[in-house]
Amino acid sequence: MKSVPKLIRRFVGIMFLSSLLLIILNFALLCIYTLNQAPNGSPWITAQEVADALSQNENGYILTEDTALELQNTDVWAILIDNRTMKVVWQTEKLPENVPISYTASDIASLTRGYIDGYPTFTGEAENGLVVLGYPKDSFWKHMWPSWDYNFIANLPKTVLSVFAINIALIFIIYVIANSKLLKSVKPIVSGIQALSTNEEVHLREKGLLSELAVNINKTSDILQTQSRQLRKRESARANWIAGVSHDIRTPLSMVMGYAGQLESDMQLSEDNRKKATVIVRQSERMRNLINDLNLASKLEYNMQPINPKKQNLIAVIRQVVVDFINMNIDEKYMIEWETDETLTSCPVCIDKDLIKRAVSNLIQNSINHNKQGCHIFVRVISENNVCTVVVADDGVGATDEQIKKLNNTPHYMVCNEKTTEQRHGLGLLIVKQIIFAHNGKMLIKHSEYGGFEVDLSLPMTM
Repeated sequence: MKSVPKLIRRFVGIMFLSSLLLIILNFALLCIYTLNQAPNGSPWITAQEVADALSQNENGYILTEDTALELQNTDVWAILIDNRTMKVVWQTEKLPENVPISYTASDIASLTRGYIDGYPTFTGEAENGLVVLGYPKDSFWKHMWPSWDYNFIANLPKTVLSVFAINIALIFIIYVIANSKLLKSVKPIVSGIQALSTNEEVHLREKGLLSELAVNINKTSDILQTQSRQLRKRESARANWIAGVSHDIRTPLSMVMGYAGQLESDMQLSEDNRKKATVIVRQSERMRNLINDLNLASKLEYNMQPINPKKQNLIAVIRQVVVDFINMNIDEKYMIEWETDETLTSCPVCIDKDLIKRAVSNLIQNSINHNKQGCHIFVRVISENNVCTVVVADDGVGATDEQIKKLNNTPHYMVCNEKTTEQRHGLGLLIVKQIIFAHNGKMLIKHSEYGGFEVDLSLPMTM
């Protein structure tokens, strides 16, 4: 059930990423909005610029033309309050009638931080007084009591982080509650799919958000179980049939071979009849070997052949197979050469000795069967990277690239050819492959370095 926590982590990760992106987006928008509002602090600067641009002569106070035009364009009025008399000694045109012309100290303190009759006011310090600018009533909002608790400002970063953490926690709780039903529905679905992959019977509750998917999984499980039962039944019938036929054929075949052998050695028969008896013996031996191969292949396929692995020196096992073939006095046109490096004295593996010998014997016999004109057969054992490899190669007719590809990828080697009376059943290579796979090894068919056919059998080394 590793997938469900992974799914939950994905949901939580998406939720946290969404929250983080939302916070970053809000912060960016706040910064952009604040920067756009930053120029609104310019009224204080403008008030000081007006105070600096205001000069006095014998006729009174004069404001520069550019500054006066700027005030007019922005619909701003201005006054100058004298420091000594606390009265207005200069004003712009179109001054509202309800703007006082004399002030007290408390009035000046009030207008500095607030308004005059609803007009937001901003001040600038002139040489002999205080310049006051009055903006339209709906242009600015002024905070009249800008004082903050010290501890509040000092703890503001911590407070902001706490608020963010609380918001994220609330979002997480809401998210989990909203998706709890989905997660409860996903868990059995994932378990069901995993069970299907191992051919287990599955039956899920067909309720919840994913009920339709549960129904389909249940139907799939029923179909797979039915197919599995039918397949096991067919396989059992086939294995029993092969075993029964093999058993029933052995007795009459032994009688045929026995009588044919007697006729072959009966000197009272003509030479021609004795040759016919020899053919009967050889063909009967082929039939017996075919039956044995078929029975062994069937047992290996259905794990009915007992495997008795023991620690063995693979070099000694394979050398014995080569010696046995040499002692069989096979035709002189088939030369078997032992090419294992003399410095390699031990290659420990855990194997069933008899089955491995059978596999290598099949490969040597395969080279003999497919090279009627004769060939050299080369056998060696290699040890590399904790793997022992048995190589059986020849310099015979070999095989094409297409044939080798099929041999490596086809699960069986059955070959029927209507143009020849001797059908090539291919059980030899099939048995080799089954024996090696039963030992957790690998089999590779390829072109040999001698121009013929080669099979490599790799087995894990035992320490």
